[in-house]
Amino acid sequence: MYSPVKDGIEKTVRSVSYIEAKPPSHLSELVHCFWELKTETPLPEDFRYHVLPDACVNLLFNQLDTQVAAITALQTTAKVLNLGRAFHYVGIQLLPGVWRGNPEEIMGGYVDQPYAGTLSLVETNIELARLDFSEKQKVLGKFAEKLINEKLIAPNPVTAEILTNLDEIQNVADMAKVTKMSPRQLQRILKQTTGFSPHDFLKILRLQQSFKEDYLTYYADQSHFIHSFRKITGYTPNRYTKKFDV
Repeated sequence: MYSPVKDGIEKTVRSVSYIEAKPPSHLSELVHCFWELKTETPLPEDFRYHVLPDACVNLLFNQLDTQVAAITALQTTAKVLNLGRAFHYVGIQLLPGVWRGNPEEIMGGYVDQPYAGTLSLVETNIELARLDFSEKQKVLGKFAEKLINEKLIAPNPVTAEILTNLDEIQNVADMAKVTKMSPRQLQRILKQTTGFSPHDFLKILRLQQSFKEDYLTYYADQSHFIHSFRKITGYTPNRYTKKFDV
């Protein structure tokens, strides 16, 4: 199953921890992980988090200000978020295409405003703030189940088929073949359920897979790989792996 890499934390940074936990098996078709990002002690300077696009939607909870929560996702390029000197976030990372909620609620950058939408994010955040991460996972799991019951997250057979057969996909035509759709049908369904065109969706998946496998599996040659990687992340592959803990 698709497993995005963690976002970029500079190797020189100390006292920042990031952990992931797998969801219960009955949620594994929908949820990639529960996660926590926090400072262990206040930092001497602002922390800049290099967030990579992964086609996932995150439900984000700010544990230092329980009024602040959001539904977040990136488009096709990385973003650098200044999180300040002290922070504590937890969240639910959904697999691509399973979010069925209001797309207009999705935010793509730094979140510092109280949540004003219709979901019970703030109430859940308040409950989470009293717990350690192992207990938070139970609350996050129950919240995911609530979203299922409200039909706000649901399995996406199209993206699931793409992610399962990613090694066979070299281009959009292959993607259409794997999903047994015409290119036009694929365009419509992907745009509707992920917000991406097939080309952009494939570009993001290739980047994510390049961290774990030989890039020549997904790119025509080294020049193509470097160009695409730098366009998305702002770094060459060599500079990125030297700078960030991946």
